[in-house]
Amino acid sequence: MKDKVQQMDRGLREEGAAYKAGCLGQEKGPETIRLSKRLDAVAGMVTEGNIVCDVGCDHGFVSIYLIRKAISPRVFAMDVNSGPLQAAREHILDYGLQDYIETRLSDGVEALKGGEADSLICAGMGGRLVIRILEEGKRKIRSMKEVILQPQSEIRSVREYLRKEGYLIVDENMILEDEKYYPVIKAEPVEICPVGGQGNEAVTEWGGQGDKPAGEAGNRQGKDGPSMVVRQRIEDKYGPVLLAKKNPVLEMFLHREYELCMEIMEKLRKNGKDKRQGEMAERIRDIEEGLSYFALS
Repeated sequence: MKDKVQQMDRGLREEGAAYKAGCLGQEKGPETIRLSKRLDAVAGMVTEGNIVCDVGCDHGFVSIYLIRKAISPRVFAMDVNSGPLQAAREHILDYGLQDYIETRLSDGVEALKGGEADSLICAGMGGRLVIRILEEGKRKIRSMKEVILQPQSEIRSVREYLRKEGYLIVDENMILEDEKYYPVIKAEPVEICPVGGQGNEAVTEWGGQGDKPAGEAGNRQGKDGPSMVVRQRIEDKYGPVLLAKKNPVLEMFLHREYELCMEIMEKLRKNGKDKRQGEMAERIRDIEEGLSYFALS
């Protein structure tokens, strides 16, 4: 298994190096635009024909790419900082796209009017900030057709928020770039309806409910597989679509996490730290549960 992971790792590194070489090898100028693998995955999630609100647009390259590739007819490029927004304006002018991309200084979607955009992009920011943007702009964002998120931390919390707020994760990808793993999540708002008389909770892809009390250790494995509580936690942590698709980058990530956790567990055993051992054992079981998805036929 270790050889398989190393082979996957080598292949992905070579692919990434070739991609980066292609980017760097192009002449800079208004006739060329190519994104990093991470941002290319984000742009690739946008439904063709949708008007996009790019929050945290930084230098505007995703917005420019969406117009140049005829994915979107119009983009609102927004950033809370004036410096990056000015850089975005200059790049947009360089490409002659000022009639298609409008820049706005904005904290989240504050400067966006309701109904102006079909798709929201939040990429390259922490998970807590992503959640804050979704929460504070809830009314405007839930009227959109889709949200495309690339949180760089608190990824489980982002998925939990989406589930509890009535979003369905319809697509996911995971990118390895410059030694870092980047998940990309595409979700759509769905109707929140009563399930089993338990109140208004969002139905998940696999038929579960929103919030449930944490299960006891004995409920981890039932006769038909992991309990619903455990399965929900695993899918929140690692991504329901990534697991369903058996994403190879996620598989490599899980194997790496497993090896790292086993090394830490061995050190904890030697040091006799029982409490930490229990926490690490739970983490290892979750990783094993995640890897079990890849063993299914």
